[in-house]
Amino acid sequence: MRSATAGENLRATAGADGTPSARDRIRDVAVVRFARSGFGASVRTVAADAGVSPALVIHHFGSKGALHAACDEHVLAWIVEAKRANMSRATNGQLLQVLAEADEYAPLLGYVLRSLQAGGDVARTFVQHMIDDALVYTGEAVAQGIAKPSVDEAARVRYLVLSALGTLLLALTLDEPETPEDLGTYVRRFLDEQYLPMVELYTQGFLTSRRMLDDYLLYVGDPPSSAAPASSATAGPDQAGPDAPSPLPDPVPPSP
Repeated sequence: MRSATAGENLRATAGADGTPSARDRIRDVAVVRFARSGFGASVRTVAADAGVSPALVIHHFGSKGALHAACDEHVLAWIVEAKRANMSRATNGQLLQVLAEADEYAPLLGYVLRSLQAGGDVARTFVQHMIDDALVYTGEAVAQGIAKPSVDEAARVRYLVLSALGTLLLALTLDEPETPEDLGTYVRRFLDEQYLPMVELYTQGFLTSRRMLDDYLLYVGDPPSSAAPASSATAGPDQAGPDAPSPLPDPVPPSP
């Protein structure tokens, strides 16, 4: 799949003669290098990739930290554009698939995954994008009777997103792709492997009763009251089981 030319439009700002400025070209090369090697990559390595001297990198950015910040800003804008170009899928829990399936987004996907490993603004912003989207379509699923309500919908959605991304990151950390440039293939394989257990847990559940939940609600004493407990829901099924309706629109990319 190749979506609209969002990636090409954001990769570099062209100068008056139609070519990227030296600064933007160095930044774009740095995004790719950080995606491949992580943020431990040196200024010297970035300079070699760009075919310039380390001194020129420092001339344009001042420091490696400032170069990293410029890459963060560029990639965050790229994420917004990727979502806009693929709005339907990206806002229904499939943003990672969008990034994994389009070759133009390969550097973005790698950079995002490295940022999730390292933390920082890109990681926080990317995760918040996913949480905000999931709150919308999970709320719609509850309203339509597809999903059971939660006593704390925001907390449930945040848990689903973080647990899904955490599973992906742990798998990536324990079994890194042999070819860093081929992260898209790795993520697609990961999602395929995770889809069955994810759907099974969503539709059939794991525990045979809600005793653990009731015990916990008694323990905390003052649980959230933003929604009725699952046992009093009227819109969805009374109990999750093999005959429960189809799962809600993926709260996170099928995994995640």
